Amino acid sequence: MTEEQLRSSFINATDDELRRLPMPGLRESIWEEREYLGWRDMQAAQLGYVSLWQGSELVSIVVRTSGSLRPGIAAMCSMCHSTQPATQVRLFTARFAGKKGLAGSSVGTYICESLSCPMVIRRAAPHMTTPSQLERRGGAMLERITRFVAKVADES
Repeated sequence: MTEEQLRSSFINATDDELRRLPMPGLRESIWEEREYLGWRDMQAAQLGYVSLWQGSELVSIVVRTSGSLRPGIAAMCSMCHSTQPATQVRLFTARFAGKKGLAGSSVGTYICESLSCPMVIRRAAPHMTTPSQLERRGGAMLERITRFVAKVADES
């Protein structure tokens, strides 16, 4: 994946967001070990980015968060289904692509604060990281993130 491919893959980004888009370590990203690539913007703490392959096409979205959940409770990420302290799971919203997004409409879901769900499932307890468990959990997570991106792309 090149920087140009990544920038052109965003379906809900403004020109300004694309111009300021921080690049993840593209050479360090090992796609065989992740279902999608998620990263946060160190210059704009409320912004994050998600990229995934849909067949041979790279599709990416910009996501935003505001605050974290109430400390002291547990929360579950909607993508990797990992239960974590609530401060490590946030509500991320994504502006819809097209006219709905330009009108201000968005959709949201709870995701790990770091957007690194593919790494979270690989750092779980040993009984959860067997090859068969990783295949099952990774496949289910990929289905969930694909559905979320499809919602963002839906211009109806």
